[in-house]
Amino acid sequence: MVDLLVGRSLVTREGAAVEAEVALQNKVVALYFAAGRCAPSRDFTPLLCDFYTALVGEARRPAPFEVVFVSVDGSAQEMLDFMLELHGAWLALPFHDPYRHELKKKYSITATPKLLIVKQSGEVITSKGRKQIREQGLACFQNWVEVADIFQNFSG
Repeated sequence: MVDLLVGRSLVTREGAAVEAEVALQNKVVALYFAAGRCAPSRDFTPLLCDFYTALVGEARRPAPFEVVFVSVDGSAQEMLDFMLELHGAWLALPFHDPYRHELKKKYSITATPKLLIVKQSGEVITSKGRKQIREQGLACFQNWVEVADIFQNFSG
C-alpha cells in the first residue's frame, strides 16, 4: 500500500468509493496531476488511458499498476466531466479531499499534466512518467517495477 494514501478513500469515475489500502497494495502507483481545462492534460490523458488499458484492462494477467488521479480542476464538476470524458478505469482522490493540495505541495507540482511514479513508501521512482510513456511505451513499466520493491511482502 502506498503509505502516503493510508486511510484515504479513492473514487472510481462512476463515483464508487474504494479503500486505498486495498486498491493499491503491491502495485506501482502513478499519481496523475491534471485538469480538464488544460490542453496538455487533454492531449496526454488518452495516451495514458491506452497505456493503462494495455497493462491492466486487456492483459491476460493484469499488471501491478494503478493510476490515482489528483485533480487540479477548478471544481468537482470539472473533475467529474474530465474523468467521464477521457479517463481510463483508474482511481481518483476525491475533489473535496484537502489532501489533493498537500500532495501537490509535497511533490512540488507547478505545471500539469504531471505523472509521478511512486514506490509504496511514496518515494518518487520518476517524475517523468509522461515523457517515459511517450518515448518508451509499455517498456517503461518494467523499469518502474524493478525499482518499486512492490513484492517485498511475499519474500521469505
